[in-house]
Amino acid sequence: MAEIAFSLAGGFLVTALAGLVLLPVLRALKVGQSIREEGPKWHQAKSGTPTMGGLMFITGIAVTALVVGWPLFERGDYSHVIVLGFALVCGVIGFLDDFAKIRKRQNLGLTALQKLALQMAAAAAFIALLRYLGYLTTRVYIPFVDITLHPNILVYMILALPVVVGMINAVNLTDGLDGLCTGVTLPVAAAFTVIAYLWKKGGMSVFAAALCGAMIGFLLFNFHPAKVFMGDTGSLFLGGALCGLAFVSGVPVLILLLGAVFIFEMFSVILQVLYYKISHGKRIFKMAPFHHHLEMSGWSEVAIVALACLTTAACCWLGWYGVAHIAV
Repeated sequence: MAEIAFSLAGGFLVTALAGLVLLPVLRALKVGQSIREEGPKWHQAKSGTPTMGGLMFITGIAVTALVVGWPLFERGDYSHVIVLGFALVCGVIGFLDDFAKIRKRQNLGLTALQKLALQMAAAAAFIALLRYLGYLTTRVYIPFVDITLHPNILVYMILALPVVVGMINAVNLTDGLDGLCTGVTLPVAAAFTVIAYLWKKGGMSVFAAALCGAMIGFLLFNFHPAKVFMGDTGSLFLGGALCGLAFVSGVPVLILLLGAVFIFEMFSVILQVLYYKISHGKRIFKMAPFHHHLEMSGWSEVAIVALACLTTAACCWLGWYGVAHIAV
């Protein structure tokens, strides 16, 4: 419990201090966000707001996980380091995307194919490493129906890679309003912290608690009206972190339950695009992802974020209810 408390406090404090240092630097470098022309017109007022703020909580999580988790590392528990490493690789992919956008002065960075290839390679390496170090079995437990599948490693990889890459991009798509991605990640991180503590997974509990504290710290700068955006640097890091926690937990299906809001946001985009093509120009939503539909329907950003956070909290409870009885 002490490790969790220190991780929570450390994640918050280091992120908050990093924000105080990095925000003036980002402003001085004029690392501003470019706003999509096809987006809500009132978002144009946010143009120029510093981006790549994800560096703040990346610093907070990395420092806290390594310092508080060092005794665990010495005892042979490397899980928090592996999850951190995967999240950092995803963050680097996001950084390259952000850097390309800033250099081009437009909201277009790496191509979709480039990002997909990099994410697939990172996900495959991550799953292979977990398997090699003994943190991963091929058991797939399906909550509520109480079914456990045991595919071979090849089939497992085929199933796991789309889940990991899809979730990373789902988190990225959710980062469209002040505090939205941060606020939705917070209850998911809190849920993983509780799960890790109850399942006695020390490294996972340290990382999840650091993530939880870092999200609270980042909200100081990212809540409406946002002083800084996390950028793809931050959102891809968070996607990697949540996927890492899910797979290290031993029940990767958890991410589909805890991260249901992220997934819904992603599928709102997919459905919108498919229906637009099939119907020759008609739309299901006023705009996708779904949070923009709510905006266009008159919802305030704060109300949308509150709804998303409460929905996620309910999904987290449901997810825990679905797996609480199993032995991991």
